[in-house]
Amino acid sequence: MELSEHLFRHESGRMVATLTRVFGVHNLALAEDVVQEAFCRALEVWNFRGVPENPAAWLMTTAKNRALDVLRRERTARTFAPELTRQLESEWTLAPTVEAEFSPAAIKDDELRVMFSCCSPRLPEEAQVALILHILCGFSVDEIASAFVSSHAATEKRITRSKKVLAGSKRLFDVSGAKDFSRRLPAVHRALYLLFNEGYHGASPESAVRSELCYESMRLTSILLKNPLGATPATFALAALMSLNAARLPARVVSGHLAAYADQDRSLFDQALVQEGLRLLERSASGPEMTDYHVEAAIAWVHTSAQRSEETDWAMIISLYDKLMAIHPSPVVALNRAIAIAQIERPQRGLEEIRAIKDLERLAEYPFYHAALGEFEIGNGDLQNAREHFATALQRARNPMERSFFEQRIGAC
Repeated sequence: MELSEHLFRHESGRMVATLTRVFGVHNLALAEDVVQEAFCRALEVWNFRGVPENPAAWLMTTAKNRALDVLRRERTARTFAPELTRQLESEWTLAPTVEAEFSPAAIKDDELRVMFSCCSPRLPEEAQVALILHILCGFSVDEIASAFVSSHAATEKRITRSKKVLAGSKRLFDVSGAKDFSRRLPAVHRALYLLFNEGYHGASPESAVRSELCYESMRLTSILLKNPLGATPATFALAALMSLNAARLPARVVSGHLAAYADQDRSLFDQALVQEGLRLLERSASGPEMTDYHVEAAIAWVHTSAQRSEETDWAMIISLYDKLMAIHPSPVVALNRAIAIAQIERPQRGLEEIRAIKDLERLAEYPFYHAALGEFEIGNGDLQNAREHFATALQRARNPMERSFFEQRIGAC
């Protein structure tokens, strides 16, 4: 089951994108059905014969063959992609056309088309992001609901309505030179950012860290960077942020347990990703634009470049959080800023900064808000209050890894 879930994350979006290109965006549901059939077929066959040497290729071949069956059976009863209609009508050109659409280069182009098709101006930004996460990244409704701090029912309705809007389009978005490419780009950035964050410190009920989601978002961002219109300073900054944070993944979890920032073993950082993040950050400075991704990437660089936690340049981090609050203020950003202030002043100052946060009630269900209060109270010497805050964090923990971490902090009190 673990293997099939891992494959679903990596392959479902690629398969849906290619099948949507072949069937037409108005047949999105059909594309999703074929992908589900391919996975069901895989589970049946692999249970008897074992997992093939290249399971991803096996899935793609199964989806391709199933697509050919559907096209042959339904081409007189259903319309497919208008730009491929003539090639799909003739048996002489049908198979070669489908084969070409399943080539690696075509699949990457199709993923980019789907990314931008999901970001239709007829949809609000949250709906655009939800569609990308659901269709292209394999997010479940519950995971998207967690990312948006929304209910399952509301998220399901949003996705259903958005799919109807997307299905009403005549064809997938043309990413070769469309004039509204830049208008749709911020929503694509936001979706990829959310996907990475869900893997890095998301709300999954299974684990606090899911590196496969981080690497999937990095893969999709690299596809975006390979398109001349997508290779903007903001995209480079987003890619830099991902690389620098991903470099720290090996040190965030030790023997199945979350490691606090101060306890992370810097020797475990992936130095290749650190250098790649720095290269991307330098490329992001090629224009006058300063986005929140630039600032967050700079913060990640300060954290990553410190040889020991005690050497972290907290003054620089506070300055960067000030910039981030000016560009994209949020309670979570304000909380992180308060934590940084407490590192160079005193825990009481951290508590004062937290109490001054606007919309503080939005952090009520965030476990690490209560954990921060607990850490500050430990610094103040008030272990009773610290225990109470960690107990509240424990109640709001979203997975066993977080629960174990908060239990340890309670024990430390």
